[in-house]
Amino acid sequence: MPQPQQNPGLTLTVNADAGSPGSSVFDLPIQSSGAPVQSHPSLKRPTPGSTKVIPSSNASEQSFVVISGGTGGNAICSAFGSDACYVLPVSDDGGSSSEIIRVLGGPSIGDIRSRLVRLIPTSESPSSPLNAIRTLLAYRLPAHYTEREARDEWRDIIEGRSVLWNGIPNDRKETIRGFLVYFESELLKRAHKNFTFVNGSIGNYFLAAAQGFFRSLPASIFLFSSITNSQANILPVIVTNHTVTIAAELENGEKLVGQCEISHPVPAPQDGPPEIAVLSSDAQRQQLEPLSPLDGMGETVPARRNNNLMFEQGAKDAFQPLNARIARLYYMNAYGFEIHPSPNPEYISALGAKDMLVYSCGSLWTSIIPCLALRGVAAALARSRSLKAKVLLLNAKNDRETDGYTAVDYINVIARTLNAQYNTQSYGLAYGFGVGSNTTFPVSAFITDLVYLKDTSVRVDSKHITAMGVRCTAVEGTGGVFDAAGVQWALGEIMRLEG
Repeated sequence: MPQPQQNPGLTLTVNADAGSPGSSVFDLPIQSSGAPVQSHPSLKRPTPGSTKVIPSSNASEQSFVVISGGTGGNAICSAFGSDACYVLPVSDDGGSSSEIIRVLGGPSIGDIRSRLVRLIPTSESPSSPLNAIRTLLAYRLPAHYTEREARDEWRDIIEGRSVLWNGIPNDRKETIRGFLVYFESELLKRAHKNFTFVNGSIGNYFLAAAQGFFRSLPASIFLFSSITNSQANILPVIVTNHTVTIAAELENGEKLVGQCEISHPVPAPQDGPPEIAVLSSDAQRQQLEPLSPLDGMGETVPARRNNNLMFEQGAKDAFQPLNARIARLYYMNAYGFEIHPSPNPEYISALGAKDMLVYSCGSLWTSIIPCLALRGVAAALARSRSLKAKVLLLNAKNDRETDGYTAVDYINVIARTLNAQYNTQSYGLAYGFGVGSNTTFPVSAFITDLVYLKDTSVRVDSKHITAMGVRCTAVEGTGGVFDAAGVQWALGEIMRLEG
């Protein structure tokens, strides 16, 4: 009997050895992403009185836990090889995430979407299905569009007429489109909130729809990874179906609520700043999911359209300085009370199973610290028997959150945050740092190595840092930022010295 012919563009393959959360039943045939990242043999560890070039080991052979925001660490993902898990915050309230949160609620998925798109395998063929899927899920409706223009293009997308669908296999097209249609139906139920599609991310809409449909953030990540063959191990730092809000307390006592307000406030519209609705009535509270994975965490929903929607990443370079330095960052619920949620259990497990922890470059207070200011993280990190090194990649320049910081300040902020005590108190009370016995760990329990660019604008006092028990490594960058090759070389050197 003649065998039926197969369409190579739609062939499903099974990889029994895949150890990542991506589902192999969705795998598309792709070509190799190219040669591995090459190390920098010309770079050297800056040891006192030494100019010898030390050959580096291969960092890609190690396993990593990488803590970062969505955009800060995207450019260096290839430095971590295939055995890496990425821990990402779910508290970003800027860009199209702010509009999704305002109308639909739920956790922020912008950073997660950014990393998932970045980890979609590349193909040498411009017409490959994965490249087409990447183009669609990375697409953002232009910020200069009018409301009508944005809605018209959105209709073309969900009705399957947009050129963005070109090259995407029909099974994947209908899967993605089905969730976009579901997203549209959820918006229609809340039509009185006047959702705007201007500056909206199609990938955010797809991921938010999957999260809302499954009522599970990990399930939505699994679906995204499966459809895109990303094989990405993405761990939201908190597993919840509710909106997560962070706040910062400044040294002068001032408090800032929300990541945008802390990191990159967008000028308020002429009719006044956006308001925050605190849920107080029984009817409002009944709208929340009755069983939340977080103790005391509910929704915090802007009462009207949030101007944070128009935030663009490049705007962080020009900032209005804070009135004082940030003293601490904490989580808060819809009633304005400080809470201490538990981290994703898989995050804690990874700290006890991987070879190296990397605090990636990115916003210190709003990308890194939200992944540390949680119950149980400090002990899991400090007492891990598997972590051979804990590396901080120092930002090349400061931003609004870290204006005037030196490298020592970065290290002290991380150590102080992890050494703080996070205990849940009785319900109904405003609670802050816990009371009782607490273990204080040395700086070296949290950070063993600092990697910085040779042309960094952040002051690095290597003698002071070495005295704190932290080794220093300088590397070259590209255009004043880390590149994957330099990071891979530095991590390989650190692992070689660890033996």
